Amino acid sequence: MVENAHKTQLCRDCFTWTYSSRIAGRCNVCGSPRIIHHDEIAELAIAHLDCDAFYAAVEKRDNPELADKPVIIGGGERGVVSTACYNARIYGVHSAQPMFKALKACPDAVVIRPNMEKYSKVGREIRSAMFDLTPMVEPLSIDEAFLDLSGTERLHGMPPAETLARFVDRIEHEVGITISIGLSFNKFLAKVASDLEKPRGFSVIGEAGAVDFLKDQPVRLIWGVGKAMQRKLAEDGIRTIGDLQAVDETALGKTYGTIGLRLARLAHAHDTRPVSPEREAKSISSETTFRSDIGDYESLAKILLKLSEKVSRQLKAKELSGQTIVLKLKSDDFKIRTRNRRLADPTQLSDRIFRTACALLDPEIDGTLYRLIGVGVSDLQSEDLADPLDLIDEDSTKRAGAERAIDQVRAKFGNQAVTFGRLFDGDKKRS
Repeated sequence: MVENAHKTQLCRDCFTWTYSSRIAGRCNVCGSPRIIHHDEIAELAIAHLDCDAFYAAVEKRDNPELADKPVIIGGGERGVVSTACYNARIYGVHSAQPMFKALKACPDAVVIRPNMEKYSKVGREIRSAMFDLTPMVEPLSIDEAFLDLSGTERLHGMPPAETLARFVDRIEHEVGITISIGLSFNKFLAKVASDLEKPRGFSVIGEAGAVDFLKDQPVRLIWGVGKAMQRKLAEDGIRTIGDLQAVDETALGKTYGTIGLRLARLAHAHDTRPVSPEREAKSISSETTFRSDIGDYESLAKILLKLSEKVSRQLKAKELSGQTIVLKLKSDDFKIRTRNRRLADPTQLSDRIFRTACALLDPEIDGTLYRLIGVGVSDLQSEDLADPLDLIDEDSTKRAGAERAIDQVRAKFGNQAVTFGRLFDGDKKRS
């Protein structure tokens, strides 16, 4: 058991604990500058683990010649960036950026198409190792998860912070992937902390200073506050989390609805959500096989609409949202095409699922006949993060409101009580 001291410090390289009122610049034992120091470090147990630039890191591990080169994982000229290594990020490359913009910013980048089978295998290896630490593992995606290490000190013979430090050291040496850690007393702040010092970071946010820490942070630090919500808050004079702290929770609820109440809680560092190990990072999908092959856009899009609604209902029932939309097609010669697109924000709306799936379908209409079509969502997350206000596309907000109204009617009278008489307005008609 580690005693508390004014400044409890842990070396991330030799795992030595020291206690001093003076913050050490280097470890007294091994000389490493990688020192974690925090008054509460020995007591905190909620962690968020996030692999650093995961897809790119796997590719660099497998090809050492890429070590010092900017690497972009993504599609062709018309595709988007799935992820980019930190060398590429220096040039302004970021996830979900159109590929042509990424290559304009970093023309010397090495572009590699995603190999999800390989990444999934590495992700499962790391996930399996997490369960050696605690059964309380809540995966968020292929490369990140929450862990609750409460009560594991006796099992491992060390506080959670040291268990985590040893874990990332093990993964780095055995798997060849680096991980950043956020350690705190709840999930929101653990997630915030893991982003503070990437790559190979280990940041701690304690309970005593949490509200003061948040005060000067921008509102975008809060999950679900995208660009549209940032603009809306800015119009109301709210730019920092401190500005949110100054507004009464009831007033935020009246102005912004349920998301306003959520903002009020998180602004004051309140997050009571437990780490939920039963929530595996799976996809939710629906597909259908045709009696006869289909090759035209309109017919396939109509089927996609029904499938999108089915997926949306499952997400809402399970209180989940997903950030990646996946389209699956099987041609008449039984070859499978899978296309995906990562959204800026998670969604659980059939409208958004359908429109994204249609955009993925469009380039696949090339004369091929298909015998199966499916749509799904992956990168599952809490529904709290889903579908923030879109101030750019006002029609999108109206459609979201209409869909939720239809959901209420269906909840009362059944799924067939209200049906769409035609495809959403965004359905692209082909000539």
